[in-house]
Amino acid sequence: MTAVEQLAQFAVSASYEELSETARQQLKIRVLDSLGCAIGALNSEPARIIRRNLAEFDTGGPCTLAGGGRSSPARAAFHNGALVRYLDFNDSYLAKGETCHPSDNLAPVLAAAEYAQTGGRDLMTALAVAYQVQCRLSDVAPVRAAGFDHTVQGAYAVAAGASRALQLDASKAAHAIAISGTALNALRVTRTGKLSHWKGLAYPFMAGCSMEAVLLARQGITGPLEVIEGEKGLMDAITGLFEIDWSREDLDRVKRTIVKKYNAEIHSQTAIEGVLELKQRHQFEPAEVESIGLEIFDVAYHIIGGGEEGDKISGIATKEQADHSLPYILAVAILDGAVMPEQYGAGRIRRSDVQELLRRVKVSANTSYSERFPNEMPCRITIRLRGGRAFTKEMRDYPGFFTHPMTWEMALAKFERLAGPYAADAERQAIAGAVFNLENTSASDLARLLGAIHVPHESSEVIHD
Repeated sequence: MTAVEQLAQFAVSASYEELSETARQQLKIRVLDSLGCAIGALNSEPARIIRRNLAEFDTGGPCTLAGGGRSSPARAAFHNGALVRYLDFNDSYLAKGETCHPSDNLAPVLAAAEYAQTGGRDLMTALAVAYQVQCRLSDVAPVRAAGFDHTVQGAYAVAAGASRALQLDASKAAHAIAISGTALNALRVTRTGKLSHWKGLAYPFMAGCSMEAVLLARQGITGPLEVIEGEKGLMDAITGLFEIDWSREDLDRVKRTIVKKYNAEIHSQTAIEGVLELKQRHQFEPAEVESIGLEIFDVAYHIIGGGEEGDKISGIATKEQADHSLPYILAVAILDGAVMPEQYGAGRIRRSDVQELLRRVKVSANTSYSERFPNEMPCRITIRLRGGRAFTKEMRDYPGFFTHPMTWEMALAKFERLAGPYAADAERQAIAGAVFNLENTSASDLARLLGAIHVPHESSEVIHD
């Protein structure tokens, strides 16, 4: 068998019984976390634009749109995925050469499961398949250094998870994954330089396209089965040689994924935690701060600290730029004592206090910290005050990291915080209850609960861009 046929066999033969009890609980936490992110983004600018686009060209379909309405599986995957992703508050997976957000797979897997009218156990299994595929490909086949986006591995994950949810046979699943993997190879420029809306829409867009590939393969369209190892295939064109024995893979990689405590790019989480701890302990005023020094692992420095992916101090004006700027993130944490969606309103980002303070932040890469990543997220923060006082703190993880996993209670509190402005008490309780009992909740029932939430009127906007 080709590599993609082996992957397809793994995907379609996966069973709920293979999930460990810990993996089941962690999956539920990530589903609840993702749905909180989605509900919290209902009135974001990209969400409103996407809904207008759907209203113009698409008036119905078999799949539910969060916030109301129906559409095709592909467009539901795109719309709902955009909601999950927009806040940049959903989970992450750290590999040495790649970072991804495996919960980006929830929307396409849920759309496929709703269309197939599957139960909660099959939904959980299909989602675990997508997690496993994306995380393991990130481990052995990173693409960031070659200039490609992590959506490249995602094309295999979405197609594998959707194929399992649709209960395709191994042959059709292999062609679905082959088409998706061949067609959907995006550039890393999405996440470099001056960031745009596309930072949050690249994966959802890919997921919608991947869903189309899966549905075509379901009807008999074939794809290049040597997409991975063939001439001009994935290994030849992008990643170089790699190998995964899918016959020996389990469904437990979800346990290694991490959940964000703060609304900022994943590599910033320990730095934010450390800065807030220093502020609480020493009770200094932002006006006293002379400088903020941050030593951190090289991945964080290059992506959000001003390294190879662009300046993170000058011209920070939009949410996308701010949540990928360590100087902004640390400055606003000191000023506001929080890094949540409210810290990304246009007025907040452009205010002089944060724009001035972020220029006092200096980020540098630390070689020893880089060697400890991704098993840790180490950093050292040094805050110097006018008058000579200085405070230092070193961090290695935070509540939500895989060494310090988020509990259901923590996830529920975050869900309530994000969904509260948009969903009524009864709606939030129903969704949380359905996720808590996900193995006995059908995909259609979960989707129906999401569709019942009312989209706020544009004049009541909470999140600005």
